[in-house]
Amino acid sequence: MHVEHLLQLESLGLTLLWGEEPLPAREISGVTATDLEDPTRFLQQGEVVLSGLVWWHPNDEPEKAARFVSALRTAGAVALLAGEETHGAVPDVLVDACRTHGVTLIAVPASTSFRAITEAVYLRHWGDLSRRPTHHYALPENVRNELSVLLAAGADPDTLLDRAFAHLGTPAAYLLSATGRTLARTPSAPPLTAPRGAECLRRPTGATLRIESDGSPYDVWHLHVPDTAGAPPRVLHEIADVLAQHRHRTAPGEKAARRKGDDLVSLISAPHTDGTSLRLALHGCGLFDRGPYQVITARPAHEDDASAAADALTEALHHDPGRPFAVGRLAGGTAVAVVQGEPGDSEGRLRALWPVLDGCRPGAALHGGVGAEVAGPEGLHGSLVQARYALTASRATEPAAARLTSMDGLTTLHSLLAGLPEEVREVFSARTLGPLTDEDGASQRMMLHTLEVFLAHNCSWARVAEALHLHVNTVHYRVRRIEQLTGRDLSRLDHRLDLQAALMCR
Repeated sequence: MHVEHLLQLESLGLTLLWGEEPLPAREISGVTATDLEDPTRFLQQGEVVLSGLVWWHPNDEPEKAARFVSALRTAGAVALLAGEETHGAVPDVLVDACRTHGVTLIAVPASTSFRAITEAVYLRHWGDLSRRPTHHYALPENVRNELSVLLAAGADPDTLLDRAFAHLGTPAAYLLSATGRTLARTPSAPPLTAPRGAECLRRPTGATLRIESDGSPYDVWHLHVPDTAGAPPRVLHEIADVLAQHRHRTAPGEKAARRKGDDLVSLISAPHTDGTSLRLALHGCGLFDRGPYQVITARPAHEDDASAAADALTEALHHDPGRPFAVGRLAGGTAVAVVQGEPGDSEGRLRALWPVLDGCRPGAALHGGVGAEVAGPEGLHGSLVQARYALTASRATEPAAARLTSMDGLTTLHSLLAGLPEEVREVFSARTLGPLTDEDGASQRMMLHTLEVFLAHNCSWARVAEALHLHVNTVHYRVRRIEQLTGRDLSRLDHRLDLQAALMCR
């Protein structure tokens, strides 16, 4: 198979970003998926490289992309297939680096999984993976046969890891989630805390391979082997492929659970829901019909993909195994989790995890909202309303920064107003401040600034005059003019609060 053959497969939707003749005509010997900054040791001559670009950040120097592409060229890679999902598009610095180093660059849309590309290559090159000639494998035939039987029997990841590495003397190996949570480990591998696992993914030592799946960056699995002395790279890649097949087999069950979560969320989002239907929906999601419950919402900035937000919430809540939960999606890109059990310090753990979770998808700040604890199913709608309000406050307070906001944290007028829809804040501000919001008038802007200083200095004429470098009489004149324009009396506390709230809503 040649690089240009991949571009001809309409089902993949690939786009050639750079590749002068005769580069697209080069033959493909295999496929490697990696998000390491320097993947040289795991590459073979003639391979195409799949990368989700998790290793790159918009604030990075151009040299970082250049080093990555240079490593591909040195290893003899025939093309780089870069995923668009993480950053929305393939960065220009990567296009420039590929042009400089003569490496064909192809964009992979978010709708196309790396697994689909891998299968397309292998099916074209060697036929179905199960019929691949023996000499193409690094794993011994007896190990492959055993793993095939285990996959068919629905074996768990711990069993698959154990048997896959047994012929190598069972070295320490881990299957890690996107946030470093241990999903499985070989018997010889010591326990690994989630923070330590996350550190291994950020600054990999040994070998770390991404397990291909159709999920978002929050739902990625990684095979991590701290010491690769006795584990050849191609063996690790084949073990990673076995784990990918396991994910593929379990995906239908996960999708079914997500649909049940959608049904539950749809019910609790309605103001009035039949109690019997709600209890049946809770049971369908594996939850009891008695509390306490808590509702949590999440949404990445500038994203309408509720599935990605649901993946983020699911991964976060798996760090608290003592509390069962169900996750569903709302229209508009918001994911909702219904969590059962006493919260304890769950919110504190979730808040500590939030920056790690946000790092799974650079450039798409993850916002979250936490509703109050409720005693029974009848309170779930109220908790959802609170969680959505807290989510809106989170997005309004710091749009570009990851943030988790709970109802317990909405203790100030500013935080309360931040939860209002933007359209409501704009109308309230414009109607209350009136002509002071006219950006075209210098006099109005001056009056608006005077009002801000006047309220900030607790209506002290002397301190306002000092802050504005004005005579007190001038301050009196301006305040009277503000009162005329707004219809408010600044000697009254309630009127001052109206204007203060309007300023906060701008």
